Amino acid sequence: MDSTLPGSIHVETLRGWRRFLAFSGPAYLVSVGYMDPGNWAADLEAGSRFGYQLLWVLVACNLIALLLQTLSARLGIASGRDLAQCCREQYPRPVAVALWALCEISIAACDLAEVLGTAIGLKLLFGLPLLAGVLITTLSTLGILTLSRSGIKMLERIVLGLVALVGACVAAELVMARPDWAEVALGLKPSVAPEMLLAAASLLGATVMPHNLYLHSSLVQTRAIDNSPGSRHRAAWYNLLDSVLALNGAFLVNAGLLILAGAVFFTNHIAVDRIEQAHQLLSPLMGAGVASAVFAIALIASGQSSTVTGTLAGQIVMEGFLQIRMRPWLRSLLTRLAAVIPAVVIILVMGEGASYRLLLLSQVILSLQLPFAVIPLIHFTSDAERMREMKNNLLMRIGAWAAALLIVSLNLWLVIKLVPAEWAVLVGVPLLALLAYVGLAPRRQPVAPLLPEAPVALPFAAPLYRRILVPLDHSTLDRAALTHATAMAKLYGAKLLLLHVEEGVASQLYGDQAQTAEEAEGVEYLRHIELSLRQQSVDVEFFTAYSTDPKAEIIRFAREHAPDLVVMGSHGHRGIKDIIFGSTINQVRHELKVPVLAVRGE
Repeated sequence: MDSTLPGSIHVETLRGWRRFLAFSGPAYLVSVGYMDPGNWAADLEAGSRFGYQLLWVLVACNLIALLLQTLSARLGIASGRDLAQCCREQYPRPVAVALWALCEISIAACDLAEVLGTAIGLKLLFGLPLLAGVLITTLSTLGILTLSRSGIKMLERIVLGLVALVGACVAAELVMARPDWAEVALGLKPSVAPEMLLAAASLLGATVMPHNLYLHSSLVQTRAIDNSPGSRHRAAWYNLLDSVLALNGAFLVNAGLLILAGAVFFTNHIAVDRIEQAHQLLSPLMGAGVASAVFAIALIASGQSSTVTGTLAGQIVMEGFLQIRMRPWLRSLLTRLAAVIPAVVIILVMGEGASYRLLLLSQVILSLQLPFAVIPLIHFTSDAERMREMKNNLLMRIGAWAAALLIVSLNLWLVIKLVPAEWAVLVGVPLLALLAYVGLAPRRQPVAPLLPEAPVALPFAAPLYRRILVPLDHSTLDRAALTHATAMAKLYGAKLLLLHVEEGVASQLYGDQAQTAEEAEGVEYLRHIELSLRQQSVDVEFFTAYSTDPKAEIIRFAREHAPDLVVMGSHGHRGIKDIIFGSTINQVRHELKVPVLAVRGE
């Protein structure tokens, strides 16, 4: 069974630590987004410019993230729906599409950070040009397809291994940096100056990621539980423990990076404006030759592990908002291209030095998108109809709305501070209107089922097949297709329409005037089939067409002769072979309104 499906990991029969281990995993996948290369840029920027003074901001962001991810997990457990599905049910389609588009922007921004981070790591470790590293990271999308076929638990193990590697590398760097822990402790005291607000916003965008809220609410549904209040509460408790461990681990990594930057760069009056600069200075300033290599390895592991969760989140929001299911490799490729194209353009136009600013910009974009996920999440988890006994209590509502108010206020400051007035009006006003609608709109309709009502078994009108089209390609597939088509023709008294499309160059140029040996043998081949079928009392007629596009010719012929059923042989190839050899059946079944029976050949 595919363990990425809802309810596919059974946990109710387990006890004690085995049950906890079965529930653990979703939060670790989510936590990867809290330590991706975008976080590295934000942490290094804050630590090198302000020392340990913004450490308290990381603590506050971690508490906000823990609260929001807990609400996300509870939404999935209690309602059986993820956040994207709830938005589709709640809001009119234009609003849901707008929220989906904003979420896609945040996923692309996050993927941009992963692309640049991995490329920078490859450059630091192997000396590759940044542009070459960006293009190489695109190939990692092929690995996502392989990982997704292994099931959710295998994904969780692989990601956990990469996260552990990142954590070990950062811990090693801290040991070598030898920070003054008494001064570090002073950074836990809240204080912020106006010049620190942009860095604080970057930390918030890097820590609390909007697409993780959609992801978590879906991943928790892979654990099968009884539909009882006790089981739901147990699942919520175990997922809370999972979130506490995973997100606090991510916090330690981020705090470690900020402390590292404060101890190595701030104390030496060096403001880091490039990750490469941090890498180059680590070894000389720390006196450890391996420091730079450890830094680069951790950066690559961070970028690659984040790719997995970005792909999963992209699939979830597309399916949830739009009910469109796309192949994982294609979804990952599209997301990666949306990140790679601007990265390549900016590197070509502005040079490699712009990559660091691009990383910071990606985190600010994430911060700006965050309210459009947080406010619906609070609404849904406070709804008794959706959540039943697990709706938010008063304390959770106060904490969640306080976090939302802080996020919105900080984002308004960012828009006023950073965006030109004309752009602020052009873009900001529609977004504020959308945010106001999402925050204030009443429930539009009762919770709708995700799937249509299941049809009853009876009564069904029996299908009536009078004309059956059988495209033949003069291969071993013809035997399988003809076997099934003949059986159905005898059962229904139907007429078989045999069609072969000649693709040879001579046939394409001269049509039925072509006199090649292959053409002559093809005609004899079809006449032999016709004779054999007539001897079995099957009504049959064969046709030959000439075209460079067999798929289009089959569709044209079917529309002209109006068969009730199409029977086709299938090669059974997928993936790259479909690209090379084509996929006739898929195009035919999408274009025609009659049933298409695909018969697998030997």
